[in-house]
Amino acid sequence: MRVLCTTHGSPSHGRAQLPLLRALAKAGHQVQVVTNDDLVHVFAEDDVQVTPALPEFDPTSRLGPYLAEVQKIADMNERMAELSRLMQRTLAGPNIKPHLDVLLPLARDFRPDVILRDGMDMAAVLTAELLGIPQLPTPSGFSNIMNPAEVLPELNNRRTELGLPVNEDPLSLVAHGRVDYVPPAYSFAQHLPTSWAYRQTVDVERRTALPEWAAELPTDRPLVYAAIGTALPMLHNRKSDQPTPLPVEFPDPIESLGAILGAVAELDDCTVVVSTSGIPVDTAGVPGHVHVAERVPQPLLLESVDLFLTHGGFNSIREAMRTATPLAVLPHFGDQHANADRVEKLGLGRHITDRSAAGIADTCRTLLADPAPRARARSARLAMLTLPEVEQAVGDLEGIAG
Repeated sequence: MRVLCTTHGSPSHGRAQLPLLRALAKAGHQVQVVTNDDLVHVFAEDDVQVTPALPEFDPTSRLGPYLAEVQKIADMNERMAELSRLMQRTLAGPNIKPHLDVLLPLARDFRPDVILRDGMDMAAVLTAELLGIPQLPTPSGFSNIMNPAEVLPELNNRRTELGLPVNEDPLSLVAHGRVDYVPPAYSFAQHLPTSWAYRQTVDVERRTALPEWAAELPTDRPLVYAAIGTALPMLHNRKSDQPTPLPVEFPDPIESLGAILGAVAELDDCTVVVSTSGIPVDTAGVPGHVHVAERVPQPLLLESVDLFLTHGGFNSIREAMRTATPLAVLPHFGDQHANADRVEKLGLGRHITDRSAAGIADTCRTLLADPAPRARARSARLAMLTLPEVEQAVGDLEGIAG
């Protein structure tokens, strides 16, 4: 079987695909990943063919004509919601053509039996329909917040332009289902059903281990881990190059890290590890119970953590569920606000609404003192463990591909 996989966005999108692609490659199937230059390194250690041919993907760049109307919305939460709806409506807009012009010839040359696509990739949907093969989105935060009814009108416009039949079913976007790594009862998807659910893996990156200093961390007190993920630093780095200012000012990762460091400095009865994702921060005056690192193997560290202070990316949420780690979620953009609300609704942690150092510290103390989130997190892990291992996806995809 030939499997074509598309990846764009942040490295977390590719890491969510790795367990699935590894299982396929191990079973002897040929896997080709089509991505952009920035994400090639994610797949460097795996037995897959990587083609860095896609243009850089920035969904916000397509919103220019609509921003004036969005700016008239006074309430910032309503602005963010409208911005999300606009992004969904424009994903299959005319600006999809450069992506499709690259992907379609590559797919015709590779002749895949099935396409596994990034959740935001509408060009892959059209490519699969043109080739007459199935396509499935892989786990992503965008798939969780996407309303297919918002995408359908523009998708049908592109279908008409390409000579494809129009389909009035919004779920034609996921006609063969979608892949997820959480049980349906714990799904974060607002509009899409879970079709194929497999067990979230603990160890995603190959040949990784915790650094030696981790073994020296005190274990006679709660261990708290804080991180802001990979997407926010990428967005921060692109901000200066943004041709059109967005009507929503995303939280600054440097300010967020400063608030996090201020918060965990107050948790002097805990041991704290803070991952900066390479963002420079001032560590002068950081107390001894706080260990600051540029990066740590997150899934491994979470196996021993009592509380995860996180930005709320979907990868991080799943990894915490897999390790039964309660969550304090400080969201920044995209699906993270919806994830924070869902975490709270499921009883797995709290949505931090007071972004000050004192507010963050107060939420962390509340969660550490409350046994209910820990119990609920253990229930979530047990439910995760009822799912089949990801290797079962190989046979399922073989059946879908016929």
